[in-house]
Amino acid sequence: MPQQGLDALFRPASIAVIGASHRDNGAGKLVMKNLLAGNFSGPVMPVNPKYEAVAGVMAYPDIASLPRVPDLAIICTPADKNVSIIEQLGQKGCKAAIILAAGTDGSQLEHMKASARRHGMRLLGPNSMGVILPHLGLNVSFAPFPAKPGRIAFVSQSSAVCATILDWARHNDIGFSHFISLGDACDIDFAQLLDYLARDRHTSAILLYMDAIQDARAFMSAARAASRNKAVLAVKSGKTRIGAQLGHIHTGGDVGLDAAYDAAIRRAGMLRVRDTHDLFAAVETLNHSHTLRGERLVILTNGGGPAINAIDTLLARGGKLASLTDTTHSALNRVLPPAWSHTNPIDIVGDAPVERYVAALKALLDSDDFDAILIMHAPSAVVDSTHVAKALIEVIRQHPRARRFNILTNWSGETSAFEARRCFTEAGIPTYRTPESAASAFMHLVEYRRNQKLLMETPESISDMPSDGDTVREMISQAFEEGLHQLDTHEVSRLMAAYGIQTLPTWIATDGTEAAHIAEQIGYPVAIKLRSPDIEHKSEVSGVVLNLRSAAEVAQAAGALLDRVRQAYPSARIHGLMVQRMARRAGSQELHIAVRSDPVFGPVILLGDGGVDLEGEEQAAVALPPLNMTLARYLVIQALKSGKVRTSRSQQPLDMMAVCQVLTQVSHLIINHPEIVSLDIHPLLATGSELIALDVSLSLAPFTGDGQARLAIRPYPREWEEHTHLKNGSAVTLRPILPEDEPAHREFVNHVSDEDRYKRFFADVVIGHEELAHMTQIDYDREMAFVAVAQNGQILGVVRAVSDPDNDDAEFAVLVRSDLKGSGLGRMLMEKIIRYARQRGLNSLSGMTMPSNRGMVTLARKLGFRVKMQLEEGIAELKLPLEAE
Repeated sequence: MPQQGLDALFRPASIAVIGASHRDNGAGKLVMKNLLAGNFSGPVMPVNPKYEAVAGVMAYPDIASLPRVPDLAIICTPADKNVSIIEQLGQKGCKAAIILAAGTDGSQLEHMKASARRHGMRLLGPNSMGVILPHLGLNVSFAPFPAKPGRIAFVSQSSAVCATILDWARHNDIGFSHFISLGDACDIDFAQLLDYLARDRHTSAILLYMDAIQDARAFMSAARAASRNKAVLAVKSGKTRIGAQLGHIHTGGDVGLDAAYDAAIRRAGMLRVRDTHDLFAAVETLNHSHTLRGERLVILTNGGGPAINAIDTLLARGGKLASLTDTTHSALNRVLPPAWSHTNPIDIVGDAPVERYVAALKALLDSDDFDAILIMHAPSAVVDSTHVAKALIEVIRQHPRARRFNILTNWSGETSAFEARRCFTEAGIPTYRTPESAASAFMHLVEYRRNQKLLMETPESISDMPSDGDTVREMISQAFEEGLHQLDTHEVSRLMAAYGIQTLPTWIATDGTEAAHIAEQIGYPVAIKLRSPDIEHKSEVSGVVLNLRSAAEVAQAAGALLDRVRQAYPSARIHGLMVQRMARRAGSQELHIAVRSDPVFGPVILLGDGGVDLEGEEQAAVALPPLNMTLARYLVIQALKSGKVRTSRSQQPLDMMAVCQVLTQVSHLIINHPEIVSLDIHPLLATGSELIALDVSLSLAPFTGDGQARLAIRPYPREWEEHTHLKNGSAVTLRPILPEDEPAHREFVNHVSDEDRYKRFFADVVIGHEELAHMTQIDYDREMAFVAVAQNGQILGVVRAVSDPDNDDAEFAVLVRSDLKGSGLGRMLMEKIIRYARQRGLNSLSGMTMPSNRGMVTLARKLGFRVKMQLEEGIAELKLPLEAE
């Protein structure tokens, strides 16, 4: 459905209220009351055959009798009438409708969606509370309270949460640009609203309350695009399995792993907060703070106990307490009494007067030992808390270095601290009631910075990662021919080797005697492991026996193991025993890498400790593929920081590069081979840089269709790679751009003349890391950039196209190294982007250049573009209508 249809929802010229009524507490009465109270300037048309007028406005008996076509209809009728109403509105030409009623069944939903698609109408709901747009004076909801104008857009799946947030915001004097109750999202969903709000000039931050995501791919694309421009924060309900199941009952969405939602929110550069209270605390912090330089926090306080509470919260959430240098110690010694704490937190003692706070803060603002300051004050009989606050506000306002730091405040107490907190708020300085909430607010800044950094970080390039997809496809086909859907270590060793993952050599024995014979051949000590497709977890029957040192021990252990299986699982199929020589474990670390299929986000990669069955996210760190070396590193760090992977002094340090390479190879494996449903490498034995999979199990299922469609993030589209030659015979590769191309792209831009850069960007631009990250870390689901790469790895030219959310038109731009003009490269790149646009199903390709750029204008005309000169504005508009091939 078209994105443009949202204009009718958010900027309607006329509104019909279907089911408007006089009935007390009925939705039809409340909507009319709120709509009229908001002073909407367009025509309002109530529809109800029972009344001549509703709330003093002339009513109409039915939709057909409306004197004009409404842009927006608010449907206040019971669910069983709404299928017919949507069809009538569609026939009338209505562009958007909000469905308030709950209780719509699946059949009714499908009929309504079909009608809406047929007539090009957008639907919000059902089970929506409506929409409030304070900037327009528009309140088409049955909300109990109005909303003030502001710069925050709030979108919620829960109507009950909407009412709660409105009440809380009214009490805290918080305003909104948009207040949207999404309801069951049968048509308009989070993705489309993120696309719309990301471009809205009234909105500076977007807050989401989510029960479940329906289209993970669309959500991730929209969220990644929005979070590059605006702060996007999310509360996700259903953190526990029971909560998630209740959310499924509420919205009908799939129950996905909470850790997968966590991974998706981080990957998109958003910030996840714990609850709705945290949501607004976080947005206040982000709105009143500039970007963090770093994560080191210093605390200035008049009480040790509250500071300790703040530190406990800080460290529990992975924060960093700054260390003070001798220089800063000396500066503080000069202005503080001898009894001060001489460490961070800087406790200036409970009797601290205004002057002591001011002197300490000035000394800190002259230091570079930290990145943020938390100033705390506990009620004191010695000094008025408001006087302290006003004095510190003046220091912050006047000190030339104050803008270098993020400054947060915690004035504890109720009545005594209320005025001080109001002063901080008016001065634009974040302030909090409790030490814990202040530390949590700082961690919101830290986590948001980390997620944004992850969105922009240049991945490390590993050019020699093995990837023999043909071998794996052949092995998977052979397994299906043999009726095999569950493979274990000895069957997948060649498959894993094709992606550079080493496995321990494995032999198969049918019984204890054969196992003992094999052990004699390969040498002791050995391990034996059960092979049974019916027993998923070998630990249930002690199905792994280690460190066997003689033939007698092997035979005895094998017999006992098989006896245990027959008693516990008499009907289980036993496919014999695996025999492996014991790997060297001294100083080694055991890891567990797994791939699971999440019902919302598709394949997810889990990393945890060896010896732990990763049945849920509680035991593992989780990431979404595709992974590169940088994303894999974040997964390992997350696993270590959260204790999902634990290390000890007796172990060799993990070789980060080696572990990340295995994780990246696993990602490539599951992306390239959609038949792999699940994978367990358990354990992966890490001994320095040597990583070896001791036990691997893999499950397969036939797959047809687009293998990439099951992934929440579209991976690198290798199918668009091609090798060709320039006019002079030089070989070049045309391929999609990669995040790892940032250094080469920087060098490429340096080979473009100032004049050519000006023609491309319409300005004298300095292209730094952030701009290059935007250019190279693209979302292949909605944009494309092709680079021409020489044999020496240099980028010679680039063409890119960014499609609108409706996939109707894409804006293109092309740039070629200035010393390569006339080589035919510009035409080659343009023809490639045109082929891409046609295959994508776009209706047109648009761009602009300067009229003086005759080479581009001439090329565009040759390729069929319509050229429209806007000489007064100094631009030439280029447009190519497309027909799918």
